[in-house]
Amino acid sequence: MPEEDNGEEAQRSRQAALRYILDAWEEAVYDGLDPDCVATAAIFAALSDMIASYGEEPVAIMAERLPERIRNGEFTVIRTLQ
Repeated sequence: MPEEDNGEEAQRSRQAALRYILDAWEEAVYDGLDPDCVATAAIFAALSDMIASYGEEPVAIMAERLPERIRNGEFTVIRTLQ
């Protein structure tokens, strides 16, 4: 898998891509789809696309790092203090 580009243009592209995904997500939920179903479909779509581009093993290695990244709050949009 290619190294992550952290440049300003790459950051803008990632933000735009995320906006497209979130807009589609909101529309699906508004239309009555269960958010868990949308989440499962989004994960499947992302992983299958990455596997088609990079192969199973590189994607599996990337996925092995997900638990730590999740626990570190990398995917948390709204943080709650306890």
